[in-house]
Amino acid sequence: MGRKYSQKKFETDAIRRQLKKTDFLEHSVPLYITSSFVFEDSEDMRASFTEEKQRNIYSRFSNPNTSEFVDKIVAMEGAEAGLTFATGMAAVFSTFAALLNSGDHIVSCQSVFGSTHTIFTKIFPKWNISTSYFKVNETDKIESLIQPNTKILYSETPTNPSVDIIDLEELGRIRKRHNLILIIDNCFATPYLQKPIEFGTDLVIHSATKLIDGQGRVLGGVTVGREDLIREIYLFSRNTGPSLSPFNAWILSKSLETLAIRVDKHCENAMQIATFLEAHPSTNMVRYPFLNSHPKYQIAKKQMKLGGVIVAFEIKGGIQAGRNFLNALKMCSLSANLGDTRTIVTHPASTTHSKLDLQERLDADITDGLVRISVGIEDIEDIKADIDQALKCS
Repeated sequence: MGRKYSQKKFETDAIRRQLKKTDFLEHSVPLYITSSFVFEDSEDMRASFTEEKQRNIYSRFSNPNTSEFVDKIVAMEGAEAGLTFATGMAAVFSTFAALLNSGDHIVSCQSVFGSTHTIFTKIFPKWNISTSYFKVNETDKIESLIQPNTKILYSETPTNPSVDIIDLEELGRIRKRHNLILIIDNCFATPYLQKPIEFGTDLVIHSATKLIDGQGRVLGGVTVGREDLIREIYLFSRNTGPSLSPFNAWILSKSLETLAIRVDKHCENAMQIATFLEAHPSTNMVRYPFLNSHPKYQIAKKQMKLGGVIVAFEIKGGIQAGRNFLNALKMCSLSANLGDTRTIVTHPASTTHSKLDLQERLDADITDGLVRISVGIEDIEDIKADIDQALKCS
């Protein structure tokens, strides 16, 4: 688990926050590939297992590399403590499963990642845990969904894949009035662009696989926030084993050193692509948080530093036009990932959300022609040229 201490400037802290040097005085933190750690004697071993001593025992519990990584995220988010996981979905599932009991209830934004939706609608009901959804533009109805057994209020912002914005300050007020646990998936924004804890959020989740890694190399997840809640999640995860590998943690910690400079370039490119698409004759609608035309533009400006890396737009011609567009791309990647240095394009209605019926997709703001672009950091003219020629073929 991480610990909170005074912050330097974001960029400096991301680079200079490291483990204590070993006797070799290495400049770059070593990779601790070990399953377990040894004890000095039986008393050391006893005290370690009773947690009278805070030290590494077994890499399923903690490891120097995972500790360094989570310490950085804790500091970046302004949290009290944190825990790492093998994947973003391991973080989502473990966080909810640790805090919920049979009979509990979740209130969630309907625009959530597909696997999160599956947990809420297919897995948790088997344990008598229920979920009520509110639409992204109907936050005024949230309080009508809260029941005596409601424990968690959950949202992504920006949302996946339609890039809608939820007012974190409003959610924070609701959370306080009803004594709920507010959990925010901050994956699309990263702690560089948005800090949900400042608006009253209790726990923040990241799929570190995305922008935190930023180069499509490793999987990882992290949850940070209130120390008492992280303690519960830690005890659950220590016994169920969704642990992050030391190697992936080492990669992710090094990736954080360049997070700010990468995200700045991503956002610069994304803004230009959004502006380009908004003027393109083949599009009906473009959704990007820092476009004046975004319905939640003012909220985005209030809670985000920049607009993020994801641009969503509606292509004229529906599902077939979306497929044609993907097939015509020559440089941009077709992938299930996002937040990569390389531009990635998906058409949710025919791929990631194709198992939902039309009404379910529309409830999540996914039209037949919706295309999601994770804008990379290639030369902007090359990205534009590839998207333009593909739109002409759609």
